[in-house]
Amino acid sequence: MKRLLVCSALLAAAGTVFSQTKAPASPSETATGTVGGKTVTITYSSPRVKGREGHVYTSDGLIAKAGGSQYPIWRAGANAATTLKADSDLMIGDLHVPAGTYTLFVDISDPDNWTLIVNKQTGEWGLQHDAAQDLGKVKMQMSKPASMVEELKYTLTGSKLTLAWENKEASVSIMAH
Repeated sequence: MKRLLVCSALLAAAGTVFSQTKAPASPSETATGTVGGKTVTITYSSPRVKGREGHVYTSDGLIAKAGGSQYPIWRAGANAATTLKADSDLMIGDLHVPAGTYTLFVDISDPDNWTLIVNKQTGEWGLQHDAAQDLGKVKMQMSKPASMVEELKYTLTGSKLTLAWENKEASVSIMAH
């Protein structure tokens, strides 16, 4: 009986140790909103600044190092590609986006003037941007958030899609078409 109790206790302890997993550095997040009565969802991995404030968007910063030297096209998140799913046709800025699923990238080659890229290819790793698959590009409105944004965050509010991280906030109008 003692053996059974000891073995059971060891198995329970081992199960507890193995079931504890470390939280991912860039956890998966979802931003969902209603645009003109239709559902829009953005799925992305949310990186953290982690003490690198002022060194995220620089030519030798976090994004450049992740994509190679001075990589101007950012996966707009971490890990796998950021996706946008729309239940109906959308207008993102002046770009017509048919209902469906797309990958989002952002051209950050000019730190003060970003361009959102809507790409038709899906399911790829985030760094694999194929410009031939671009549905289109839209200029984003840049601003500075009220305070430093530690965790990359997308929001869909009313008629605006916004991406905020570190000391940058970029937005574009969005409406059901």
